[in-house]
Amino acid sequence: MSRSAFSVKDDLVENRLFLNRIFAASVLIVLLSVGLIVRLIYLQIVGHEHYALLAKENGIKIVPLVPTRGIIYDRHGKVLAENTPSYSLELIPEKIPNLDDTLRKLQKLLNISDEKIEIYQKQRKRQKYFNSTPLLIGMTQEELAKFAVVRPFFPGVDIHTRLVRNYPYADLASHVVGYVSRINEAELKELPIAEYRGSTHIGKIGIEGSYETELHGKTGYAEIETNVQARPLNTLNEVNPLQGANLYLTLDIDLQKMAYDALDIYNGAVVAIDIKTGGVLVFVSRPGFDPNPFVVGIASSAYQALQTSESQPLYNRALRGLYPPGSTIKPFIALAGLEYGVISHQQKLFCPGYYQLPNATHRYRDWKKGGHGSVAMDEAITQSCDVYFYRLASAIGIDHIHDFLQQFGFGEKTGIDLEGEKAGLLPSRDWKRNQRNQAWYPGETLITGIGQGYHQVTPLQLAKATATLASRGKVVHPHLVKNMENVSNDGALPDNNQVIIPVKPANLETIIAGMINVVHSARGTAKGINRDIDYQIAGKTGTAQVFNIKQNAKYNENEIEFKLRDHALFVSFAPANDPKIAVAVVVEHGGHGGSVAAPIAGQIIKKYLKAEYEN
Repeated sequence: MSRSAFSVKDDLVENRLFLNRIFAASVLIVLLSVGLIVRLIYLQIVGHEHYALLAKENGIKIVPLVPTRGIIYDRHGKVLAENTPSYSLELIPEKIPNLDDTLRKLQKLLNISDEKIEIYQKQRKRQKYFNSTPLLIGMTQEELAKFAVVRPFFPGVDIHTRLVRNYPYADLASHVVGYVSRINEAELKELPIAEYRGSTHIGKIGIEGSYETELHGKTGYAEIETNVQARPLNTLNEVNPLQGANLYLTLDIDLQKMAYDALDIYNGAVVAIDIKTGGVLVFVSRPGFDPNPFVVGIASSAYQALQTSESQPLYNRALRGLYPPGSTIKPFIALAGLEYGVISHQQKLFCPGYYQLPNATHRYRDWKKGGHGSVAMDEAITQSCDVYFYRLASAIGIDHIHDFLQQFGFGEKTGIDLEGEKAGLLPSRDWKRNQRNQAWYPGETLITGIGQGYHQVTPLQLAKATATLASRGKVVHPHLVKNMENVSNDGALPDNNQVIIPVKPANLETIIAGMINVVHSARGTAKGINRDIDYQIAGKTGTAQVFNIKQNAKYNENEIEFKLRDHALFVSFAPANDPKIAVAVVVEHGGHGGSVAAPIAGQIIKKYLKAEYEN
């Protein structure tokens, strides 16, 4: 075959290959053009509204404006919780060449704990790289001075002023006011996102926790024009935040301090209530704790020390402490006896120093070894005769005791405006059957009549019952917040509906007369607090056993461990004829109510009424 023939064949193949490529390229161009046109149609027509909104959002950033937290005051306007300017050391990661190296140097310079470095790292990761994030909050003057010297060598690190929650009375009001602390992951999931954007702290316990919504306020926002890196360029619109409500409590911080100091070496609780309004004047749980470290981030070692302390400073005894009421329950048992008609106030019962159930050998002892002899109701209350109330409780029966005491709030939460309250325990036949699958025994009724056995009360519950008795059966509703004020809400909180227990006035006066004699009679168990007053105090002492004593064993306070000694209790109100204040005192391992608990109540009553009369 000639060379020319091969040349013609190659040209035909090359032309065919070229044309195929041109066709393929043309098809591809047409397909891409069609796809581009379809996409443009979708973007410009079908999806215009959606993508226009996204573009706007990319250019406008909504920045939350965190409201200023409300202030908490006592009844006289003394600040219990405030916002104070505090210096904080803050870092902008974008401006720091080597963040890890900078953190190491700052840690060494200012003696920053590893725990705080870890907290900072967690907070930083939630922020933009160019945002300022605090490393240290509440810097001391020494820390400020140390950093000021080396400030030029730390680009991207600066000192800022922030408002930080402060509790000027520290442990004195810690269980009432509570504290705020950083929002944790669990809370972050539960909180309304819109209201808490930008917020870093939330109320945990006490008033701070119970009134979190009111104290927090309403979050505002600013519409910020940003560039493609999300840096702010210009503020387009701004809605100011609404500051949190200022709360005025019924608490009297001066009375609170007196009660706290009066407990002295003892742990315990004191609750005082304004009988006319239900406002809580004193709400002491000792020991307390300093809430301020919780605000900035308490060290693990310090928190562990609080948790493991034998004195349990984090435990709110006034709200959650459960104690046998002891003899403080006797006025209520006596009133039940009168109301159910099983005894009259003149009827005398004989006390030989012990009581035995029919056909039983066990002796239920009186606190007075030789007994009180024949005593009527007034004398039984005044001298706290156990045998009288053994016999009376047996005559009333546990079911009637339960139903009557329940009317005064025993076995139920008081409904105070604090979270975490315990209801105590008011035993009954049904309770024991349902909870323990056991029968109720007659001996259990006897010891219930003197405030022992299964019966448990909180100090707050005891104060409410005493205030209700003092108000002649009008149920008192304890509360701590008197009123709230802020831009949109200014005024007193609504009163609770008044409930009146249907008891005979003559029976009430009989009981109150006996309680007056507890304080003012020569044989009264609390006669030591009746000095230097021109009015009458009605009261009742109580001693609650911590452990059971064997039948023939003797209780010697000086020979047993302190933690096994009896609790001392005292309930009271004054003036007896026109009650203004009711007080309940529980002193752990204090021994005798008359010598330890009663003087604390006496101090509070005298100080409060002196101020009332002067005003």
